[in-house]
Amino acid sequence: MTEKNQLVESIIEGIQEKKGKNISVIQLKGMSGAVCDYFVICEGNSPTQVSALADSIEVIVRKNMKENPIRVHGQQLSEWIGMDYGNVIVHIFLPDLRSFYNIDNLWEDAKSVHIPSTL
Repeated sequence: MTEKNQLVESIIEGIQEKKGKNISVIQLKGMSGAVCDYFVICEGNSPTQVSALADSIEVIVRKNMKENPIRVHGQQLSEWIGMDYGNVIVHIFLPDLRSFYNIDNLWEDAKSVHIPSTL
């Protein structure tokens, strides 16, 4: 990322707290047609982990930023959970669905940063 965004940093912290993997941050700020400033995309190995990642993000963002998501979708099946924080949208996938929908490449012109997983 070219600029620090505390909300994005808190989201990444929430993902890393529950061992989320393949974390990408796509900076959409200033791009024509963008619905937000950033996409944060990651994976969990199972529906249980996908759900735990969403819960962890929500808790850490609330603690660090005093913000709650505007809306959260996909919690029933926990295969793909989308969290809308206004200028940041988080996508938490099972690996097969992430590969199928391939949203990482929707904005090919955008700056994308891969965040190393913590072990």
